[in-house]
Amino acid sequence: MLIHDITTFLEQLAPPSLQEHYDNAGLLTGNPQWECTGMITTLDATEEVVLEAAEKKCNLVVAHHPIIFGGLKKITGKNYVEQTIITAIKKDIAIYAIHTNLDNVIHGVNGRMADQLGLINRSILSPKNETLKKLNTFVPAAQAEQVRNAIFAVGAGHIGNYSECSFSAPGEGTFKAGAGSNPFVGKQGERHTENEMKVEVVVPAWLEKKVIKAMIDAHPYEEVAYDLVKLDNHTQNTGSGLLGVLPEPMEESAFLALLKERFNLTVIRHTPLTGRKVQKVALCGGAGSFLTGAAIGSGADFYITGDIKYHEFFDANGKLVIADIGHFESEQFTTDLLFDVLSEKFPTFAVLKTGIKTNPVHYFL
Repeated sequence: MLIHDITTFLEQLAPPSLQEHYDNAGLLTGNPQWECTGMITTLDATEEVVLEAAEKKCNLVVAHHPIIFGGLKKITGKNYVEQTIITAIKKDIAIYAIHTNLDNVIHGVNGRMADQLGLINRSILSPKNETLKKLNTFVPAAQAEQVRNAIFAVGAGHIGNYSECSFSAPGEGTFKAGAGSNPFVGKQGERHTENEMKVEVVVPAWLEKKVIKAMIDAHPYEEVAYDLVKLDNHTQNTGSGLLGVLPEPMEESAFLALLKERFNLTVIRHTPLTGRKVQKVALCGGAGSFLTGAAIGSGADFYITGDIKYHEFFDANGKLVIADIGHFESEQFTTDLLFDVLSEKFPTFAVLKTGIKTNPVHYFL
């Protein structure tokens, strides 16, 4: 198996186009054409993890956080980033990062956090806009179904929990086949009128090329007429943060105790309790202060995240409880998430989890 085979699967799980503009997800070291000897999942690709991978005969590290975030002008080993890169290159270890693109899918980092708390009725807290396009094509009525089936098969036509969504309308198409053409219907040099169906489907932007290829391959015409229009609609299952509901309301203190237990916490920094019961919960793995307003607007009772600054705690303003459980702590189960999806996809291949706790923050109790 090639490293490319594994990264292709990961990019179907969390398309790179969903990463934020500042991010650096993807293959950071190594060659996609290398044969993979094994892979190890981790939150952070530190030098210690790279050495662990080499010791365990794994030449691919799949990490959440990119070890290379900004530009590197020199690689002299002066800091932990450069030391890690040097070691990875020396040991022929590929490092792949799946970062904010995994944050921005409902089954990703935040989905695994929600699993720990047993949240139901989940939705994206802040859906992403401009990730959808509408494809319109014009097909002879008798072949419309084969074109629909082809584009559905590669992922077009999904709206929320519904698949194979499309709209069709009958009409007349006209064309005149020119010299050198081989028309499916009609004759060269004569205008032809054909009963056609206009088929419309919604297409995620990251599937655009695959859907268009499937459409053209299934379409009977030599020259396929189609429109691709960018939509401002948001994608229901992609975006930042997650909103869910507890099966039963809980007292705030009991919920804090549950949070501490399920996330193996020694401490929780939080705003004053409101005295109301907790049922609707918003959360965001990592640094999530940018979603506090969305959490309040959603009507959530609690907002769980990490890296909240002192003055940002005031933003709760008695409308909900902000619980800062720590950056690492909120994302710690991402290592398990990556291990689980890779093990399920490649059941006969060596997939390991790091045994190293990469959290740089320690607490003295």
